[in-house]
Amino acid sequence: MLGKEVVQTYFDSLAKGDMEKVGELISDDVIWHQPGKHQMSGIYNGKQELFPFLGKMMEITKGTLKLEPKMIMVNEDLVSVIIQFSATRDNAQMSMAGVDLLKIQNGQIKEVWLFSEDQEAENVFWGSK
Repeated sequence: MLGKEVVQTYFDSLAKGDMEKVGELISDDVIWHQPGKHQMSGIYNGKQELFPFLGKMMEITKGTLKLEPKMIMVNEDLVSVIIQFSATRDNAQMSMAGVDLLKIQNGQIKEVWLFSEDQEAENVFWGSK
């Protein structure tokens, strides 16, 4: 699968809740860079750290976290995706644009860097460390 196909399938699988397929698309030794200064920010190494982190995000947002890819662009093994993401948590809401930069290797997502339109608002939404 080409990089663009991997990433499109990843977002489609997330939208359907097909975590088995998501797991197939992510490398065992993935490196995930979650930006910000909040309880969820940091670098997650490997599926053994990433999947509990993703599960915690879904738990905190009671499954309301949504990622909508708007445009996918490819430069060799790097795929950049302009997204709109949103979630609710307790009485807080968040909705903003972002960019996901994914490195594809051997048909899998090897490394991910995330960027938010308003990092401070995202920090407030997730809460302090």
